[in-house]
Amino acid sequence: MRREMKRWENIHLTGINRLPAHTDFYRYETKENAKTFNKENSIGYTLLDGVWKFLFVDSPELSPKGFEAEYFAIEGLDDIEVPSSWQIKGYGNMHYTDVLYPFAINPPFVPQENPTGIYFRELMVSDLADDEALILKFNGVDSAFDLYVNGQHVGYSKVSRVPSEFDITEYVKQGTNRLTVRVYQFSDGTYLEDQDMWWLSGIFRSVELFKINKNTLQDVIVETLPDENYENFTLKIGGEFLTSNVKGLFATLYHQNEKVDQFDIEVADGKFEISRLIEKPHLWNAEEPNLYHLVFEYCLPNGHKEIVPLRIGFRSIEVIDNEIRVNGKRIFFNGVNRHDSHPKTGRTVSYEDMLQDIKMMKQYNINAVRSAHYPNNDVFYDLCDEYGLYVIDEADLECHGFENTGNYNWISDNELWQKQYVDRAVRMVKRDRNHPSIVMWSLGNESGAGRNFTAMYNAIKAIDPTRLVHYEGDRVAAYSDVYTTMYTRLKPLEEIGKNAEGKKPHILCEYGHAMGNGPGGLTEYQQLMRKYPRLQGGFIWEWCDHGIETTNENGETYYLYGGDYGDFPTNGNFCIDGLVYPDRTPSPGLIEYKKVIEPIVTEEVNLTEGKIRVKNLYDFKNISGIVLHVEVKSFGTLIEEKEIKLPSIQAHEEVEITLPIDVAKAAQYDDVRIYLSYREAEDTLYAEKGHEITKESFLLESTKLEKGVITVASIGSDFAIEDEAAQLKIENDMFKAVFSNVYGTLESFESEGEEIINKGPKVTLWRAIIDNDMYKKDDWINKYFLKNTKEQLGEVTYEVSEDHVDVVITKYVSTVNQAWGFHLTYNYRITKNGVLNVDLKGEKVLRGIEIPEMLPRIGVTMHLNQDYSEVTWYGRGDSESYQDTKRSQPIGLYNKTVEDMHTDYVYPQENGSRCDTSFLALAKGDHKYLINFKEEYDFTIHDYETSALEEAKHRGNIKKSPFNVLTIDYKQSGVGSNSCGEEQLPRYRTVIEDFRLQFEIRKIEKDSLVEESKFFTAR
Repeated sequence: MRREMKRWENIHLTGINRLPAHTDFYRYETKENAKTFNKENSIGYTLLDGVWKFLFVDSPELSPKGFEAEYFAIEGLDDIEVPSSWQIKGYGNMHYTDVLYPFAINPPFVPQENPTGIYFRELMVSDLADDEALILKFNGVDSAFDLYVNGQHVGYSKVSRVPSEFDITEYVKQGTNRLTVRVYQFSDGTYLEDQDMWWLSGIFRSVELFKINKNTLQDVIVETLPDENYENFTLKIGGEFLTSNVKGLFATLYHQNEKVDQFDIEVADGKFEISRLIEKPHLWNAEEPNLYHLVFEYCLPNGHKEIVPLRIGFRSIEVIDNEIRVNGKRIFFNGVNRHDSHPKTGRTVSYEDMLQDIKMMKQYNINAVRSAHYPNNDVFYDLCDEYGLYVIDEADLECHGFENTGNYNWISDNELWQKQYVDRAVRMVKRDRNHPSIVMWSLGNESGAGRNFTAMYNAIKAIDPTRLVHYEGDRVAAYSDVYTTMYTRLKPLEEIGKNAEGKKPHILCEYGHAMGNGPGGLTEYQQLMRKYPRLQGGFIWEWCDHGIETTNENGETYYLYGGDYGDFPTNGNFCIDGLVYPDRTPSPGLIEYKKVIEPIVTEEVNLTEGKIRVKNLYDFKNISGIVLHVEVKSFGTLIEEKEIKLPSIQAHEEVEITLPIDVAKAAQYDDVRIYLSYREAEDTLYAEKGHEITKESFLLESTKLEKGVITVASIGSDFAIEDEAAQLKIENDMFKAVFSNVYGTLESFESEGEEIINKGPKVTLWRAIIDNDMYKKDDWINKYFLKNTKEQLGEVTYEVSEDHVDVVITKYVSTVNQAWGFHLTYNYRITKNGVLNVDLKGEKVLRGIEIPEMLPRIGVTMHLNQDYSEVTWYGRGDSESYQDTKRSQPIGLYNKTVEDMHTDYVYPQENGSRCDTSFLALAKGDHKYLINFKEEYDFTIHDYETSALEEAKHRGNIKKSPFNVLTIDYKQSGVGSNSCGEEQLPRYRTVIEDFRLQFEIRKIEKDSLVEESKFFTAR
């Protein structure tokens, strides 16, 4: 027997007594207040945020009798902060899933176990005039709620992330009034809100009260329509009043406080519409977000004047010749997906939080944001208008859990749900359609396909024909103006780019999954998307890690993710997938993305003449005046430093520039590199003067250093050798080396009486699993047993010469039950001066048929004296780099402590590599050891073992070791994006191949590092 729908399960109901959606604006008494755009200065505005009383029950039916009554006792109830989510405040259960609904799928019904929060607040109301009304606005409530005032049911609403407004005038009295809001965690709307995020409930956005005149402006709509040359624009204005009592408005258009136009607007039957030609306005785009102020003035029947200001931008968005164009020009999206997320408050974010995000996006060259996967707070779009970001505004709609049922289109193609789908689209568009930053509406995310999306598309076009509409689930772009895909691999993406004739433009609404250590391979995506005109960019998934902040017993901050609250089923740390950490610290992934999407590209033309080519990849902006800071360095020595200002370079143009440097002088040095930094010449909205837009560096090839061998006079005594069954000891007054004759390993190496090497080197094929290895790790661990690398001894031999001893150890290395492996030859040369030189050769052995296509790495690990904790290296830095994430890290001389070489990912994993390194040094006070590489290798050095890193599940839980662990890589595989995206590309994969590692370790004078690094002494 089918059970009866409860109100919060009724798909035929979109709301009760909720007022129609409209654009956001505020009314002011004076122009001075209007200019501030501060709603707290507006007429009749009261913010109801703060402490409310709260009662939590396990189901709506368990609400106490009479809870809605005006005199229901609330004094003994808990306090709760509004806005907030009740799970964050300790009520109910924290639960994270990516795809799964947290209950049985039986639409539109939800479980009887439906956590419910009842909110109470006293509201003081002064005497209302006959022509005044009180409007109560909820900006975000998850997932549905009933509103009561003084015991009377005012209304009901759902759709968590769009506003709901109610006229409460007839329900209030002068003096104290009781507001009661009963919020349901689950409703039929929950089936449409299965986004990848924490399941958080409650009044999580601000609650506002407006005392308005009953005749006031109800809605205003602004469109800007270009002429054929995109020079002059028609300003089209429409709107309506709540009544027909206002007969006219007066409008003034300002640009930077300069009056541009003013005109009267006639109002008939409460409605108005007018068009004005504006000649050659300053146009809005993400690079030059020119905003105008459109100010309306009108008189109410009571004689009072109201002023309504709007920020508008003259901007068109069209598809022309199969290209997305803004103001007639093709644009390219370098975007991110962004959730509302804060480590302490969950989905409740403040103005300051949003501003911080937007400023950071601009600072890191991001020009677009997709409001994944729901409309943001209205102020977010105000900030995007002001700071300049293209926005895809996305409806609060995702039905991802249906994918696992075998019927992804279960409700998306069910006409009974059509009203619900359309309601979500229309309310979003009606609120946000005056924002120039919004260039595209999104019908939602990961919800299958079907007739309801067609209905949404048609409903949007009926009320806003000026913007594009996209939906990634529309595989044939039937109800999308663009062809959108996500996580498309490079090869099929190129096919899309080639197959352009007569086809809609393409964007990647998600790619480059920024989970943990990654994403890698972004350069190849950028190059491909820039190559084919049909491909117009994409949006990285995603902006921020969704970790929840907590502290350990030592007071150290770390972040919780799915499963940490006992939530099941859960997708674990899949919510830790952002370019910034929860506290907005940039990850290496964001630093790399900034470089990959750089708007100014530099190419070498002829460095011997100081000539470079500068390309302007902006779509609109002339980069004239940008400061180019030039440094010429040899290792750490600054040879020359200059600054110039760029000449006029229009968008998509390039010029050759001769750098004002003395190349002949530079050529007298070794390994000279030219470092270029493009910087803002003046303060901007988002950054201070001197902010670095991008950087580049070049090696002056004529100065490239080839390391040689220098013979150094021996100062050590003769060798003493003990060759016993278990050990081979070689020593003099400068060093002591102990080898195992049983295992064929260097067990210890002392220099001048101090142990420097505790163990190693030993071949490793393993790295701590990164999130992007998640689909390989099972084979790596359980099929190829790559964690269980074992070396089998062949023989240990040695030969003594006058100045050195050569110890040659042959081995075979493989893993458990594998037929493939490597024949190894370790050739150690130790000089009388205590120099240790290592030459390791590996010859591949391919037998059998089960051979891994990719190895995590081929390298060697050593345990070193932990007192030597200062690291200096000449390679890429100063942040970490991997072979597919190294563009942002120029080669140079860098210095850190071992502790600082760790990248503190929320979920601990392989980290801290430095690519393309020529040498490194470890120091303790005035004592320093050089580790000089024959070729450029990658290395990591940490104060913990790989096993400890893998055992730790949170920051601060990594067990420290009593020594430093140095890994020198012949090759380490890149990081890719395969937690949800492209695997490591073939060029970045480590495969079974012959290899050779050569390096020398010797003690040096503290200040002689660079000179000492230019040569070897043993061979």
